Amino acid sequence: MRLDRFLSETSPLTRSLAKRALKNGEVTLNGEPIKQSATQIDTENDEVKLNGERLALVGLRYVMMHKPVDVECTARRGLYPRVIDIIDLPKVERLQPVGRLDVDTTGLLLLTNDGQWSHRVTSPRHRCAKVYVAELAEPMEGETAQWAVEQVAQGILLDGEETPTQPATLRFVTPQQAELTITEGRYHQVKRMFVALGNHVNALHRRSIGDVVLPDDLAPGEWRELTAEEIASF
Repeated sequence: MRLDRFLSETSPLTRSLAKRALKNGEVTLNGEPIKQSATQIDTENDEVKLNGERLALVGLRYVMMHKPVDVECTARRGLYPRVIDIIDLPKVERLQPVGRLDVDTTGLLLLTNDGQWSHRVTSPRHRCAKVYVAELAEPMEGETAQWAVEQVAQGILLDGEETPTQPATLRFVTPQQAELTITEGRYHQVKRMFVALGNHVNALHRRSIGDVVLPDDLAPGEWRELTAEEIASF
């Protein structure tokens, strides 16, 4: 790996700032000052220090968060704080949400810097089940609820779409609280499905993704790294 790239991946420096640090003599390689940004290094065996502090690659990260309301999954700064502003990890800006949640949606959010793993979770081909709990504006019960369950099971043609949703599972916990399990990730899919059913979602919470379930003891805004078993489950 090039030395300037290594510096940008293991420190707060950008590539251009890394080159400046090299030029200023702030970097040593195996104890010797070095100024050539294109120098190739062995990331496993070479010792690189920036102002006397040893640097090391972070490696692959897998994180779960209980996303609270009014927090954005985007990388750009906007009106709301970002999920990466909450997570205290080195190079946290390299973590990407694995299937985003709207700013007003709460619940399980996965983040990683492993692109292949993220694709396995989100690709429609893998049909990874995601369970949402929706608080509805209007109660649905009796024949209306049964009709909604049947519509969801056979697929719904959403407004502006050319193909119906994949068969999904709808269960009513109460007339105004429904649990929906889907295997896709279309734009605002859950909310749009209930609109197609003649209702409106007042609040939405994601409970699980695949076999990974949001723990009861993980409060809104809290996060932890996934276990090896959770990572391997995808």
